Amino acid sequence: MKEIKAIVQPFMADQVIDRLHRLPHLPGLVVSTVHVFSRCDCTPAPCERTEESKMTKIELVVLDDMVEEALSVIAQAGHTGNCGDGKVFVCGVTDVLRIRTGVRGEAAV
Repeated sequence: MKEIKAIVQPFMADQVIDRLHRLPHLPGLVVSTVHVFSRCDCTPAPCERTEESKMTKIELVVLDDMVEEALSVIAQAGHTGNCGDGKVFVCGVTDVLRIRTGVRGEAAV
């Protein structure tokens, strides 16, 4: 199992979410507004100070065989080609517990 955290432009978030929901075995996702502090390294002369911007974070946990498909959807739906399109992080998940039922592991995803 993997956790995917995508940081995308707010104006692209609905498109990314809609495309992810079309995946047949996507169990669900979490969406939140986050403040991102990053260096503006996309300009011809990178700046020294840190820029703050609001972005949308989309988090989902998927089985290993869904990772590439989910990444492809996020990359295509969130792409503008402009500086600040965002980033996607993939982390391993060792266990999941569904609170309501007590089910653990892949069945809880």
